[in-house]
Amino acid sequence: MLQFENVSLRRGPRLLFEQASFRIYPGHKVGITGANGTGKSSLLALISRELQADVGDVYVPKGWVVASVAQETLADSHAAIDFVLDGDKELRKVERALKIAHQNDDGARIATLYGQLEAIDGYTARSRAAQLLQGLGFQSEDEDRAVSEFSGGWRMRLNLSQALMCRSDLLLLDEPTNHLDLDAVVWLENWLLSYTGTLLLISHDRDFLDRITNNIVNIERQRVRAYKGNYSAFEKLRAAYLANQQSQYIKQQREIAHIRSYVDRFRYKATKARQAQSRLKALERMEEIAPAHIDSPFHFSLYAPHKTPNPLLKLSGVSVGYNETPVLSCLNLSLTPGDRIGLLGRNGAGKSTLIKLLASELAPLRGTREPCKDLRVGYFAQHQLEQLHPDHSPIEHLLQIDPNMREQEARNYLGGFGFGNDQAASLVRPFSGGEKSRLVLALLVHKRPNLLLLDEPTNHLDLEMRQALCIALQDFSGAMVIVSHDRHLLRVTTDQLLLVHDGKVDEFEKSLDEYAKWLLNQSKPADKRENGENSIDRATVEFVNRKEQRRVEAEKRKTTQPLHNKIKQAELLMKTLAEKKIKLETQLSNSDIYLKINKDKLRVVLAEKASTDQKLKVAEADWLSANEQLEALT
Repeated sequence: MLQFENVSLRRGPRLLFEQASFRIYPGHKVGITGANGTGKSSLLALISRELQADVGDVYVPKGWVVASVAQETLADSHAAIDFVLDGDKELRKVERALKIAHQNDDGARIATLYGQLEAIDGYTARSRAAQLLQGLGFQSEDEDRAVSEFSGGWRMRLNLSQALMCRSDLLLLDEPTNHLDLDAVVWLENWLLSYTGTLLLISHDRDFLDRITNNIVNIERQRVRAYKGNYSAFEKLRAAYLANQQSQYIKQQREIAHIRSYVDRFRYKATKARQAQSRLKALERMEEIAPAHIDSPFHFSLYAPHKTPNPLLKLSGVSVGYNETPVLSCLNLSLTPGDRIGLLGRNGAGKSTLIKLLASELAPLRGTREPCKDLRVGYFAQHQLEQLHPDHSPIEHLLQIDPNMREQEARNYLGGFGFGNDQAASLVRPFSGGEKSRLVLALLVHKRPNLLLLDEPTNHLDLEMRQALCIALQDFSGAMVIVSHDRHLLRVTTDQLLLVHDGKVDEFEKSLDEYAKWLLNQSKPADKRENGENSIDRATVEFVNRKEQRRVEAEKRKTTQPLHNKIKQAELLMKTLAEKKIKLETQLSNSDIYLKINKDKLRVVLAEKASTDQKLKVAEADWLSANEQLEALT
């Protein structure tokens, strides 16, 4: 078994963790969790002997083959499939020995080596390498391309393929989903479930961790603790611990109340049964996990757009692509306030192309893109991280888009995104990918868009920031289109799924939980697909009805928009009054206020408390009345 005994580790003057003691048994699949910078990657480096502990010992069983993903790939001229095969070092060793034996015409040695090749399943090695490449999104023609021809993200996929190719006893994976799309994440998930060795996995993808892991090692406040069960089990244990801290209790209750009010509103709008019920269950689960995030450093909300015209954007008969070659054709789409759309589809199907079209970064080859007069787009994509000014601070970035903002206001705003006073004034140049992503999101939110376009917004973000983003997106009143491999984000923020497939965009009738099964079904031969062509035909027949239904729903949204606005205003007022009520109750709970010298102050506080209670009662009545009217219309 793998064992840590009283291990302490520093990086420079900073203590990452101390006195870490835990055991990991063969075959266990362990998730390594903790905020960015707590030492997760360093813990894996201790196991792979890239780092040495300052105190204590790390024991890796003798003879275990350890595989990990290289963080960099040189501009290699080898073919991609040969690069992947290099991951099986024993295979390469036998192949080299065979080459020498053939050169020496050593028959006995050749026979022995061919026996070893069969024992290590060497005859199927090239086929297994090709399956790894295909599963991670490569095409057949990519197998013979030189490694140097691939971009950085695809080279990381090659590194991952090489690590999976290794017949390892211990597999160390550090954020393996960062450069993958949802299809590849689903494939990797299934591959890891069938992996028979011991797995240590760092990931900020909640669903990914939940499906794969059976143990959690969490690093927090310089301590390392091991827990049995998957990530959800760990989160509940941590939530129970934090809920016992009285100083956090009120904050926790506000968070749960906030989520509950959203669930209640959504419950009566379930016009799309599968999607609605799937999302409703996810939101209800958020009530359980909210306490585990009450001490999160990230707390922000999306500003309400100044204007929300209807429709915001229309595509009519649009074809879009590159160099006059269409990737998507015959697109007809209308985006209205309140739309929450998640895009699904295989890598290369055109999801990012569609997002770029909506963002006006790509012009239509044919057809028309009709934005409304007051359209204000907030577009997040990974390439925008590189557009940050490396020699400017987060404060300077914010003041450039809002020159009238005071510096202290800018600091307060950035604090909600985890930028403390020192970091808010520091240069962006040394920031990590996660810190840059948070800054781009902060700048995007401040622009008050009425159409949000998010292309893999959670890359590099840790679990706490992802949770804060999920909560913020739930209250956004504009339209939203998201591409993400994070199923938790899609599940709790979207209520319509569109499938980008075969050069077109159609509604995906099934739920997000059924998407993985759909993918597996699509990968089967045509004559073996479950309900294959028949289901496609049925979907085609039903599409006309769904299109008409969407038109009706769009008209209904236009009618109900004033009520939605009224509910939103009432909620904001209720939140403000509830916070004020808590502060007043805190003052009244202090025995000093009842002293004779504080008689006037007590009178003022009591009067203010009575007034606040009355205003809160009125706001709640307004909120309830608006919801009842909305329910009657829907």
